[in-house]
Amino acid sequence: MKFLRLLLLPFSLIYGLIVTIRNWCFDAGVLKSRIFSLPVITVGNLTIGGAGKSPMTEYLVRLLKKDNKVATLSRGYGRSTKGFLLADTNATADQIGDEPAQFKHKFPDITVAVCEKRVDGIEQLQNDHDLVILDDAYQHRAVKPGLSILLFDYNGLNNPHLVLPAGDYREPFSGRWRADIIVVSKCPVGLSADDRNRIVNDMAPLPYQQVFFSSINYIGLHHLDGNEANLMIDQDTTVFLLTGIANPNPLLNYIKKQTLHVKQHNYPDHHRFSKKNIAKLADEFAACKAQKKLIITTEKDAQRLGEQELALVVNKLPILVLPISINFLDDQQADFDQLILEYVRKHRKYNPIY
Repeated sequence: MKFLRLLLLPFSLIYGLIVTIRNWCFDAGVLKSRIFSLPVITVGNLTIGGAGKSPMTEYLVRLLKKDNKVATLSRGYGRSTKGFLLADTNATADQIGDEPAQFKHKFPDITVAVCEKRVDGIEQLQNDHDLVILDDAYQHRAVKPGLSILLFDYNGLNNPHLVLPAGDYREPFSGRWRADIIVVSKCPVGLSADDRNRIVNDMAPLPYQQVFFSSINYIGLHHLDGNEANLMIDQDTTVFLLTGIANPNPLLNYIKKQTLHVKQHNYPDHHRFSKKNIAKLADEFAACKAQKKLIITTEKDAQRLGEQELALVVNKLPILVLPISINFLDDQQADFDQLILEYVRKHRKYNPIY
């Protein structure tokens, strides 16, 4: 596979050149970026695949929703609809995308919107909201956010910084310098100060950029309806792990620390589960002779399992969801929170400076 990717290097050079020219055009003002008068926070990454954007977006929502009217705005990847759409609590992944559906079901009191053109989406939201959080929009240069949060997966830091298709980068590594805040996500809890210093040196942040480190926090198992499940994984448990996310390895490794009996049903990111997929899972689960067995999936995958055509099969299975959140290492959380809260306080529309 690595050899085949090397064969794609010429195409990566062309792609990288195109992206670099595009970024230069935005930086030079040849292509216009829209600036809005309310706080706009972008959460994104440079690579394809999961760097923890959804948990970071949820962290920001929890931090800000008490004192602000918050809206999240996503593209709505994989949805069957088009244009601007406001989600309600009955919205499905097919209608708005799996991640927006996850946001709305977890935070029914905030506004969750989807729109391919983020400028149009913010225009629809700006008059009725205090701030907008853009999920996965770092490369969406048509909007100039007030605050950019850029995520790097700790587990991919040593990978070559090659752009697509030979590498995993959507744009050159130099694109990190547009960010205001850099967060290295999915770190081991015991990451040493020396390792953090080495990463910061490799990242070479600009003077105004602050670098934070976070880890994944797995919360207790829940049922598909959101209610907490009073069940634990132990060494006698056989776990059927159903995933359709970019990088299931952290979750797989977490479960393997508790039991070695793991049967993985792994599909591509945003995979739309079919009746055949779920029937295969159901057959293997039924054939398993273990006295204690569970089916576990992620919050994001659970949104796609809620589609009507799967309901008859899914409702017969004891599928549990393992939610995640993020923890900042050491005492960084207070500093991170202060940066976010101070930015929002200074730029809310009713602030006297406007």
